[in-house]
Amino acid sequence: MSKTFHLTTEDGLQLAGEYSIPAADIKGVVILLHGMGEHFGRYGHVAAYLNSIGYAVVGMDHRGHGKSQGNRGHTPSFNHLMNDISLLFKKTNELFAGIPVILYGHSMGANLAANYVLRKKPSIKGLILTSPYFKLAFDPPAWKVSLAKFMKGIFPGLTQATGLEVAAVSRDEAVVEAYKKDPLNHDKMSAAFFANVHPAGLYPIEHAAELNVKTLATHGTADRLTSAEGTKEFAAKNPQMIELKLWDGFYHELHNEKEKQEVFNYIGNWLSKL
Repeated sequence: MSKTFHLTTEDGLQLAGEYSIPAADIKGVVILLHGMGEHFGRYGHVAAYLNSIGYAVVGMDHRGHGKSQGNRGHTPSFNHLMNDISLLFKKTNELFAGIPVILYGHSMGANLAANYVLRKKPSIKGLILTSPYFKLAFDPPAWKVSLAKFMKGIFPGLTQATGLEVAAVSRDEAVVEAYKKDPLNHDKMSAAFFANVHPAGLYPIEHAAELNVKTLATHGTADRLTSAEGTKEFAAKNPQMIELKLWDGFYHELHNEKEKQEVFNYIGNWLSKL
């Protein structure tokens, strides 16, 4: 059974958080960062699996997402997102003092997770990145990119629809339909969010050689949203620390494919070797 909490950001927003614990002894605690336009509540089955193998799980809805406050899909700066994660780390350490931490990010959350580890150098045991948003698997319309860059300094809160291809989320049609019907999901992204987060995806690739934490980077080869090639490039920069696992024919949400138990088992096995 999960429990909820709230975090107050430096600019006064309330972020909705949640955690769950295993029935037996705790081996470690996983801090999980969700992707763009979704929310932590979509990871209940992921948390349940991790609980079943002895890991507590802590997460939050990013600012402008899910049950958290803030304009939908907006952040004033990249540092605001980094500082929000620091609040989550602080809360985790309060809840699970002295227990090894693993940081787990999906898609945009993986972009944030990798950047956080490289820039902030937290004390963690491992890093898991699924379908990381280092590069997109498609070229966004040039006019949207230009508008976001132009408006970042004039009207940073200007919001555009992301145009997410929901059908590319998973090969499981039930997952796609549930995504469409979930009122906590959104397709919004502000000029400031795009102008900060999109280029930040390149930072982990450029600085991968500096990574000193055991990392699992995993991606579906048929992902049409984020680039598997970007993940391969990231992993190739530091094979001593980064284990690359590609899932042939899988779409974006590896944890929501029909073969998700295979993905969970792979992650569980990787964790057991930490």
